[in-house]
Amino acid sequence: MSAAQGQTRLEAQLEALQCHFTWDLDPSRSKLFCLRDKLEDIGTEEGYSWLGHIYNLQGFIHYQLGFTDDAYRFFSRAAEAFRQIRNTVSDEGPWLVVNHGNLAWLHYHEGELAESEAYMSKVESLLNEYPSPSQEELHPEICAEKAWTLMKFSTDKMRVAADYFQRAIRMQPDMVEWHTSHVIGLENALRHREKNMGADIFDKLKIAKEHDPENLYLTALYFEACAKRGKKIESEARELARRVLRKPISSYSGLKPLLRLYRINVSMDEAIDLAEEVLERHPHERYLKRCAAICYKKKIFLHRDNPLENVLIDRAISLHKEVITLYPLSSLTRKMSLANIYAKSNDQGKADEIYEELLGCDLDAEGAQMLYNNYAQYVHHTRKESYKSIEYHIRAAAIPQQSCYQRNSLRTLEKIRGRGRNRMCREIDEFLTNIQH
Repeated sequence: MSAAQGQTRLEAQLEALQCHFTWDLDPSRSKLFCLRDKLEDIGTEEGYSWLGHIYNLQGFIHYQLGFTDDAYRFFSRAAEAFRQIRNTVSDEGPWLVVNHGNLAWLHYHEGELAESEAYMSKVESLLNEYPSPSQEELHPEICAEKAWTLMKFSTDKMRVAADYFQRAIRMQPDMVEWHTSHVIGLENALRHREKNMGADIFDKLKIAKEHDPENLYLTALYFEACAKRGKKIESEARELARRVLRKPISSYSGLKPLLRLYRINVSMDEAIDLAEEVLERHPHERYLKRCAAICYKKKIFLHRDNPLENVLIDRAISLHKEVITLYPLSSLTRKMSLANIYAKSNDQGKADEIYEELLGCDLDAEGAQMLYNNYAQYVHHTRKESYKSIEYHIRAAAIPQQSCYQRNSLRTLEKIRGRGRNRMCREIDEFLTNIQH
């Protein structure tokens, strides 16, 4: 076989692997930085059951960002985490198929063809030794990791992720964490699309909570769903807060949904007090500062009555500035929030300055769409420039990226067209007609 033929055969074998490099994950650079930060905030102190998957995804993200040494390091950590968490007699198992596939691709990209082929041989051996319970399906371990990965990348991928979770659970129904993550993903997708939870998903949430009572993130989501159904949950929320405060700091400890539960169903001021209490106990945790910043932002944006207190505004601004510093490469949304806080505090000059700086940045399609949608709302509500607002809603909607920002801009434009009173209605109608085709 010639060298060229060997290369073609190797590439075909690599493409057939089930791993992050073959799952059509094509995120923007800004999305990669956001994901990297989110995964770092999950933490590792509790021997979390998804730790191997977290390290696998971090390895892939670091490679995509150009940090090859870090990619090797995380893939190595993933293999070790799987061996510790599964706690089996053998060091090998089907949970290593994706990890070894990733390493086969990484070695190939680095020109280390012998090492790449060695890892492909390991994948083949694992699949032969641990065949899937169903001949028509991938192994449940692969289905679960693919589902979890897709869920992390985008709510728009949640339908496909849910399908893979269901396949994994059908074949291996005793994996509690798969049920839990499946339900959390379904709830997140509904919330981001601003849709109400149906009885079927509520029942799944209730059952998952009963089977995974120590997962406080899941418990907070359950109480939130109960509150939306009219149940009083103040006492349950306060008891849950005591439990969360005893947990190691992690984005999966349940604090973020708990604070949301407090803000909506208990009291905005109590939510802020709780966030400050946790932050006082752990003053150097960036994730907690991020959670506290969200509470202050919500308090300011939802404020309707008396003038806002300067101390509240000052604390919100200082937290947002600190969080932007702590998340330097994934702070677009926080910079926009800071601009809007300045606008609320009647400092339009600083708000304009932040937005002008952001509009001058070289953003990818996803980031630009988010910025244009937010800027359109800002110039409408703060600067009262309706035509400029329409211009930026059109810019946001024109970017071929399905998201909540595109949906919001399209809805806004359709409402303006429906009222028929704006002199730009003809342009809006022409744009909406063209985009629908």
